[in-house]
Amino acid sequence: MPKPPALRPVVLAGLLSLAAAMGIGRFAFTPLLPLMLREGGLDLALAGWLAAANYAGYLAGALTAARLPLGARSLALLALVATALLTAAMAVSSLPLWLLLRFGAGVSSAWVFVATSVWCLGALARRGRGDLAGWVYAGVGIGIALTGLYCAGAARLASSMLWVQLGVLVLVLTLPVAWVLARTTTDTAASSAVAAVPALAQGEVRGLIACYGLMGFGYILPATFLPAMARSVVADPRVFGLAWPVFGATAAVSTVLAGWLLRRATRLQVWAASQLAMGVGVLLPGLWRNGWTIAASALLVGGTFMVITLAGVQELRARAPAQAARLVARMTAAFALGQIAGPVLSALLLQVPALRERGLALALQSGAAGLLLSAVWLWRLATRTDLSTETAHA
Repeated sequence: MPKPPALRPVVLAGLLSLAAAMGIGRFAFTPLLPLMLREGGLDLALAGWLAAANYAGYLAGALTAARLPLGARSLALLALVATALLTAAMAVSSLPLWLLLRFGAGVSSAWVFVATSVWCLGALARRGRGDLAGWVYAGVGIGIALTGLYCAGAARLASSMLWVQLGVLVLVLTLPVAWVLARTTTDTAASSAVAAVPALAQGEVRGLIACYGLMGFGYILPATFLPAMARSVVADPRVFGLAWPVFGATAAVSTVLAGWLLRRATRLQVWAASQLAMGVGVLLPGLWRNGWTIAASALLVGGTFMVITLAGVQELRARAPAQAARLVARMTAAFALGQIAGPVLSALLLQVPALRERGLALALQSGAAGLLLSAVWLWRLATRTDLSTETAHA
């Protein structure tokens, strides 16, 4: 039997898995979109449908990952290889094929995300180092940032060439992951104790799930169209191409800092504050589109979406431990549905002649409204639950 890998290779393998699956497989379309628009084979309305196909695939992948007859390590490796092939195949210029490929990339990225969460976080828990999970999830932001920088640096190449190169890059990143997976022992479920907190009423649980779905709806609009918006106000691709790397780098840093935040405020307070900041970040380019508002959007949205993910899932698990698996699955589904709704709404608005010039701005304003209202609801819930805890301990 091979010797189990040390702690650092396990963390690195998890980070690389998420960087490849999310930063490239799922989100490479975002920094490549301005180049595809420049080449004339795509417009913003069609881009919205391609994005929606990817998010529909992510929903399908999240719902099917646990039902496949494969262990977590096998599923992660298979899905990473599939991600590489699906990414490289985007070099073929065919809209119907693009829709299928983006759907497939969504499925495979969800499988990698779920499988990595099982095998990698399980391995860390068995070593008593669950606190390193933030570094694993930093892979999402790191992958986004590196992919954005790569595309910005190669902006003069054809998008088809970049799709092939990124597919090869996924395979390269998969090699060290495969080495670690071959030496990792079979994963078993690892549970961790959580502090006793008051249970939530069913209406409050549904409210949390709705807030998480609104986060998916709000954040996915800048996550899809940020470089394209930057392109509309900055001509130099080396400048507008930096919007996406900034988004990813901020996400990576925020994931590492999330643990520090959650030790100094309640999960609901962190969630509410992050939802508020994200709402502002989504609203700004929907009202005024210039370099400053787009940069602020990249920082505010990129710096909060992974913090909301960590705080939201942990809060629901703590409040309803007996129903954790079912409720987290519902949160994931709500998030995925929100991600689908955002690009679909923007695509529909852009197809209305009277709204063509303002369709994306209206979609951004709608997403921001949902985020800001949900932030108020979350803060009020945080205040009520804090008072309940104080009363219970009095």
